Amino acid sequence: MSSTSTTSATDVQAQAPRVPVSLSRVGVTETEKVVRLITPEGEHPYHATFECVVELGGHQKGAHMSRFEEVINDTIGELVVGASTTLRAEDFAAHIAEVVRERQGARRAEVRMVARYPEEKPAPLSGIATQEIYTLIATASASERGTRRIIGVQAQGMTACPCAQGLIEASSHERLLGDGFTEDEIARIFAAVPVATHNQRGLGTLEIGLPEGDDTLLDARTLVAIVEASMSSEIFELMKRSDEGAVVERAHRNPRFVEDCVRETIAGVVDHLPTLSDHVWIGARQENLETIHQHNVIASRVGLLGELRGEMRGDDVDAQHLGRDAWLAGR
Repeated sequence: MSSTSTTSATDVQAQAPRVPVSLSRVGVTETEKVVRLITPEGEHPYHATFECVVELGGHQKGAHMSRFEEVINDTIGELVVGASTTLRAEDFAAHIAEVVRERQGARRAEVRMVARYPEEKPAPLSGIATQEIYTLIATASASERGTRRIIGVQAQGMTACPCAQGLIEASSHERLLGDGFTEDEIARIFAAVPVATHNQRGLGTLEIGLPEGDDTLLDARTLVAIVEASMSSEIFELMKRSDEGAVVERAHRNPRFVEDCVRETIAGVVDHLPTLSDHVWIGARQENLETIHQHNVIASRVGLLGELRGEMRGDDVDAQHLGRDAWLAGR
């Protein structure tokens, strides 16, 4: 005599947790894929890293982790592999966020994609072609109100320290006076010869968030140009000697603090993207890798474009400095 037993599959994730507390972010991170995206260099496959999360209610024990991977794979299969059209990065992230929210039954889902892509540009004097690598950032948050999207870039550059330059100029001024040069002659010397200072290699990041229903198209090339222009000079991977001299001189004639770079980035958005709504979210960050210290220095600014425009006009603005996570959550 034989007996059989049947076991019904139990959805453990749907059970109630022992501690009924909701969680802000639950999901997967560092998921690597190859995707085909529209970037300044055209439509090509790029290596991308994903983070995909949901807000988990206090009544649910866990999220279905395999569904995150399934949605990313399905999206690549449906919209990337063999597709007749190619998505912009922010639309790709938005699609994943919307499907994840539906499949997980979550109040909100968020996806962040980071992709590295090449762009060819000429060196400043020789014109020799050099390939520069930039980072494209796309974030989307899907909720019952709709989907918010962020498009961003990271670019490297060079900064020259204004403080050290001022110290060198002051000491040089005293030595020149001691050698018999007049004030007019010293002024002509400083106008003709850039004063020495220490340098940093900088990493600038600019992110622009579009609220629900805002379908503005943002060109990554424009955002990269804004970030690079915020620093003392662009840098190039491949240069002739004439290019090296031009880059160093340009940087020393345009010294900037890490704080200056962030403010110039904000000014670049206001000047070059005048049609953006006041409700658009802005995140600007600069990190400079120090050369005469063992630490690095950082500066950042976040907030709505309307309050940033008001500050630049000199209005009496009660700046809220709304962070990215808060803005994505709809606050």
